[in-house]
Amino acid sequence: MEDDYYEIESITPFSKSLIWQLNRDYYQDRGVAAWSEDAVPHNMTSNSKVGKIYAELILAFLTDLSSKGKTEETVYILELGAGHGRLAFHILKHLEKLEPVLGIKLPPYCYIVSDIVEKNLTFFQDHPQFQEYFEKGNLDVAYYDASKNEEIYLRHSKIQISAKSLNQPIIVIANYFFDSIPNDLFIIQDGLISECSVSLQSKENPDTVSTEMLLKSMELTYHNKLLEEPFYAEPVINEILDDYKKTISNSHLFFPEKGIRCLNNLKGFSAEGMMLLSMDKGFHEIHDLQKKGEPDIVTHGSFSLWVNYHAYIAFCEKSGGQVLFPSSSTFHLDFGCLLFLQDSSSYFNTHTTYEHHVNDFGPDDLNTIKQLAYSSVARLTITELIALYRLSGYDSTFFIKMLPRLKQVTQCITFNERRRVEQTLHNVWEMYFSINESYDLAYELGGLFYDLGFYTDALDHFQFSSDLFGPKTDTYYNRILCYYQLRQDLLFAKTLKEAKLAFPDDTIFDSLGNLDMTTN
Repeated sequence: MEDDYYEIESITPFSKSLIWQLNRDYYQDRGVAAWSEDAVPHNMTSNSKVGKIYAELILAFLTDLSSKGKTEETVYILELGAGHGRLAFHILKHLEKLEPVLGIKLPPYCYIVSDIVEKNLTFFQDHPQFQEYFEKGNLDVAYYDASKNEEIYLRHSKIQISAKSLNQPIIVIANYFFDSIPNDLFIIQDGLISECSVSLQSKENPDTVSTEMLLKSMELTYHNKLLEEPFYAEPVINEILDDYKKTISNSHLFFPEKGIRCLNNLKGFSAEGMMLLSMDKGFHEIHDLQKKGEPDIVTHGSFSLWVNYHAYIAFCEKSGGQVLFPSSSTFHLDFGCLLFLQDSSSYFNTHTTYEHHVNDFGPDDLNTIKQLAYSSVARLTITELIALYRLSGYDSTFFIKMLPRLKQVTQCITFNERRRVEQTLHNVWEMYFSINESYDLAYELGGLFYDLGFYTDALDHFQFSSDLFGPKTDTYYNRILCYYQLRQDLLFAKTLKEAKLAFPDDTIFDSLGNLDMTTN
């Protein structure tokens, strides 16, 4: 019958449900294409400004280690589920720019991009924009499954990290990560906790559709069973869960038992402890956990859930650590810093930097400003656009969204504004990291440089376009016009000949042969 459903899974505890394996399968199948083809959103958590905030906190932490005399051994920075690699690039770029400004000796650092998807690891290892960091020893690659692996093998340096092997604290970045690892689900009513299980059905035949389509079409039915306590083997995890009976009522609760185990494992890599930096959509205040109904599974290629940061805070504090979270409510994103360290309060630079770059005005606030800019774009002036680009850390995705307006306002600008636009375009390109998207940013920048009369810069970016996307008629055409404007006659003739050979049936080049090279 048309309304028949396929049973995908019978009643199963939420954290053991097939949905988590389907999520994993999706990323294994798609690799970087999950992001480059815009199936999974990523700019909100992986833009240039976010990268700069992470870099500021990392440098503050390194500065604190320096003040304690710990400057000789390498500090490892492990990014969990690095995915497309764009956040890692932004962090490395900003570290590279900010470090010389400090003027002090810092401990060496190595950033580890980790993932469970081999396609992504290969992408990192082969990416041209990462090679300089590999060569300098500031970057490495590792397969790391946060729920299983007890060792980290660095593929570039061939170093193995195991329990207590590090003599510097490890820095861990969990950016847009905890929302997609298995969570337990409970419902708390009248001081009693019940475990939630799910059964899965779909109108689509699971044998004939893709993982992505199956995730979109699935319907979850929830089933509750009164909890037999203690539920977990570890007393501290049971204690955190039990505390919720006294603090929330009539609410469904995501409980990150596997995430907590992951943190416990990660901090064990170093005898000196760990700093965790994490950003995601989630909640860290107890009132935000009240009166939540059955969760909706939000799909976007894969799926994700909100993060119960309150539980991670409880684990950190019960472990003797210290936490930094926004003192004001957030609307889009939570950004936290968990210090699993001895004498955490002595890391003064870390505390101050968090206050300035997250608590005073952070990624959540920036997202609100960006939404305001999108809704007001038709009224923005050239100076307002430049200020917004600066605020975004010259993020390429934000630049592209505002580009139509930039093209309008640059048609009539002053000499000083022209120079500022030129600087802006260079800064945007410097912060751009290619993940094989179809959008040709280099070509667009080349066109803007040409229109503004920066013909050498235009040539450079048309060449970047050819390097990334291969030769195209439009790219050839514009390069030839640049040579014409620069009075580089030999290159004009050579490139025109080359273009006609590459595209013999295209008439776009015919008019270029009639250009008068004696006057301009």
